[in-house]
Amino acid sequence: MKTTEKENYLLIENDQDSITAFASYLTTHHDDFHEQNVVIDIKEYENLRLDEILGFLELSNVHKKQKKSFVIVNNALHMDKVPEELMVVPTLQEAEDVIQMEEIERDLGF
Repeated sequence: MKTTEKENYLLIENDQDSITAFASYLTTHHDDFHEQNVVIDIKEYENLRLDEILGFLELSNVHKKQKKSFVIVNNALHMDKVPEELMVVPTLQEAEDVIQMEEIERDLGF
């Protein structure tokens, strides 16, 4: 995985052979980034299937329980097909906006 520290989040990009392997790798290495907001950049996967993106669902749920944002960047799937528990946005800018919004909500006690 390739990581880049940003102002208020960690950008993680895939260097695995598959999305499924990448999701599994991130799950086993969650301790490396569990205290940070995370953006998973997989926008280069234009033919992403729902079952592949669902591989991130458990990790996302665990991460959000720790009061941190977990956002995936990809526009291959229609947003109405993605479960509400999984935050998927089409651009990096939208991911940054989501993190800012979620941080404000957490500061306000939501």
